[in-house]
Amino acid sequence: MFESAEPLRAEYAQLEAALADPEVHADPARARRTGRRYAELTGVVRALDEYAATRDDLEAARELADEDPAFAAEAEQLGVRLAEVTERLTRLLAPRDPNDSADALLEIKSGEGGEESALFAGDLLKMYTRYAESRGWSVEVLDSQETDLGGFKSVTVAVKARGDADPDNLPYGVLKFEGGVHRVQRVPVTETQGRIHTSAAGVLVMPEVEEADVEIDENDLRIDVFRSSGKGGQGVNTTDSAVRITHLPTGTVVSCQNERSQLQNKAQAMRVLRSRLAAAAAERAAAEASSARASQVRTVDRSERIRTYNFPENRIADHRIGFKAHNLDQVLAGDLSDLVAALQAAELSERLERAGANP
Repeated sequence: MFESAEPLRAEYAQLEAALADPEVHADPARARRTGRRYAELTGVVRALDEYAATRDDLEAARELADEDPAFAAEAEQLGVRLAEVTERLTRLLAPRDPNDSADALLEIKSGEGGEESALFAGDLLKMYTRYAESRGWSVEVLDSQETDLGGFKSVTVAVKARGDADPDNLPYGVLKFEGGVHRVQRVPVTETQGRIHTSAAGVLVMPEVEEADVEIDENDLRIDVFRSSGKGGQGVNTTDSAVRITHLPTGTVVSCQNERSQLQNKAQAMRVLRSRLAAAAAERAAAEASSARASQVRTVDRSERIRTYNFPENRIADHRIGFKAHNLDQVLAGDLSDLVAALQAAELSERLERAGANP
């Protein structure tokens, strides 16, 4: 059992050697990828070692129990321990998204509901920012289009973990469940008669990819510059510093205007473009693979309504897994722990089911 996982030991040894190589650390992106994969495999290799040791001890205890009944109790304890280790190792080895160990880019866009939708997009940004801070992640705004009342027509942020972050505490693996339509029911600040309105905002979550991972031909790009709009400091709205990049083969358009220079905005826009192209390619590959089933708890499609935020009842409901709780105020303050745990548990159940169907 678990013989198919043995090649992971060789990969682990190679990664360990790579981390001792100064050339690897000369490339920060490579060092970060290597370190995260090493941390991810550390738990697997340790569990494999524990499984092998416990299995051997159990076999020895059972043999001795035939001659000395005193070993029967030890064999029983080892059997329980082996079952626990087996379950843990099965979870660790269940097929998982390789992007779970990546940082994340979040795009939040207002939808139906006008200014109220833009304000709700701002509420979602605050929620994710506070949640990220609670997990020790950093949040960097790459681009934003703010409204007069402080909402957002659109905002794109990068969420990054520290280099030594736990493999189960990395942004994309946690935030990927947030992609889709988020619906809000409340009395808008613009409502004069106290009526409850329903509006929505869309969220797109993508793994941030390294420059070397996505090859983009400069000849496939059309780059336009324009004057930044909206709120900004000195110089932001007075020069043609904003950049719009169109990827001609796919028609993907990305714009950034938050930085002061064209070069900075172009660099930020390219970060977003790389992630969008990689996410689109992954989505096409999954759709084409007959064995790849769409997860009930994950989507990058903003057309799917995934969650409702009901202010009058202080209720939050995730429609994919039937999760409901009456702590909306705490969730919007950044306490997403229970909701994220429920979504991760549902995904793990699917992964284990697929692993059982494809041993």
